[in-house]
Amino acid sequence: MSEFRISLFGLILIAYLVLGTMYAVLTPAWQAPDEPAHYNYVRYLATESGFPELVSGCYDQAYLEQLTTRRFPPGLPINRLCYEFHQPPLYYLLAAPIFKLSNGSLIALRLFSLGLGMGVVVLAFFIGHAIFPEQQAIALGAMAFVSFVPMHLAMLASVNNDALAELSLAVLLLCLARRLLADQTPSTLNNVWLGILLGLGLVTKTTVYIVIPLVAVTLWLASNRKVGPQKNQVDWAALARQCLIIYGLALLIALPWYLRNSALYGRFDILGLARHDEVVVGQLRTADYIADVGWRAYLGDFVRTTFHSFWGQFGWMAVPMDSRSYLFLSLLTLIALGGLVGYWRRQTIKVDRSADDILSIGQSKALVVMGLTVIFMVLAYLGYNLTFKQFQGRYLFPALIPLGLFFTLGLQEGLARRWTGWLVAGLGVVFGWVVVSSIARGELDKWALLITGMALIVMVGRAVLARYWFVPTPWLVAACYVLLGLLALVSPFWFIIPELSF
Repeated sequence: MSEFRISLFGLILIAYLVLGTMYAVLTPAWQAPDEPAHYNYVRYLATESGFPELVSGCYDQAYLEQLTTRRFPPGLPINRLCYEFHQPPLYYLLAAPIFKLSNGSLIALRLFSLGLGMGVVVLAFFIGHAIFPEQQAIALGAMAFVSFVPMHLAMLASVNNDALAELSLAVLLLCLARRLLADQTPSTLNNVWLGILLGLGLVTKTTVYIVIPLVAVTLWLASNRKVGPQKNQVDWAALARQCLIIYGLALLIALPWYLRNSALYGRFDILGLARHDEVVVGQLRTADYIADVGWRAYLGDFVRTTFHSFWGQFGWMAVPMDSRSYLFLSLLTLIALGGLVGYWRRQTIKVDRSADDILSIGQSKALVVMGLTVIFMVLAYLGYNLTFKQFQGRYLFPALIPLGLFFTLGLQEGLARRWTGWLVAGLGVVFGWVVVSSIARGELDKWALLITGMALIVMVGRAVLARYWFVPTPWLVAACYVLLGLLALVSPFWFIIPELSF
């Protein structure tokens, strides 16, 4: 890396640590989703012998609502919240010494999670760099995306096992990407390490389980190499040996936990999920919600709340950001999605491509695995919502690194000069819609006009002044992430502290 890019890498990392520390310190106690239940798991391991059991009474919907609506007053203890006791144990085992050394300090445990999140931020860069070694702006963009999504910062700066789950998945994704990009056949030691990492992921959180099929897909793609001008050949015997080593080692690591759960919760409940569903009595079920509001309202609420809570809906989903923030994020998302469509078009039709845009076979396969990561995570999110009403975009965060890669690719393409006319036209339509809707309501939406108007002026100015002053696309992408970082900076003061402080 050049010295300039190393400086950007360090600047983003420092910004993440400063922002994350700010969230950890300024967020009122227990005002992060499920934080008391995760904290109680750590406390149990630090003060008791053995692992906890999830039992009836660990979840009390009425008491939980009382705590959240009254902002966790000191007179109401959190000790009764233990509905996370079914979770795999690795994060809590690592956090227990921190609990002992800090005498149970909530801030210390939050900073421990933040430190794990730093590994996720660093790995976002290395995954991007592995796939696009000649376009390090993409790696830096993915790193910035992971660092500056406000809700992601809020979750990484709280006590829960998400940070370790994301770190585990990130390490595995880096290993899978490098395997697909490598020219030589991986060694047995490489397979052993991959099996160990997968096993550790299995005892971290069930969200990591999406990597099980990803490993299989990667092994097949890596084995599917051309041996002639027209055909591919898979060495099925070698593939079977690799699977045996990797999955065998992973199962060996996770097996004691599975056996313990099987004996405790029932023969086939090796993850404790059936017990969890029995315990969380009172949690709103999807079927009941649809029966109450209907499919149309359900789908609208699902899309809107998922989008809002992915970017920032703080506390226990009680504090959304304001409309101006969501409008800015909506514009960014639409540009990124449109850019991705354009990027896919150029790759498939093979038009308007420079040498840097031509993907190698290894790069294409690595992007397939990244795309599958997002798809599997979305399917897991949809599957969870088949049973419970849980419109929480944070459940997609295990796939945040691939999402950051694609988001950066989309922004880089959508803001490229070749699409300036389309972008200006699109922003003009949005600006016109804001004006018409404001007139129809009889009230001028000043912030919406300002945000869309400024975006339109910038893009028109870029087009008009192009022959006199060339603005590189990476500068515009960097400006987008600077604005996202500023939103992350002000969010505690605009939303969290005013609404959640006791």
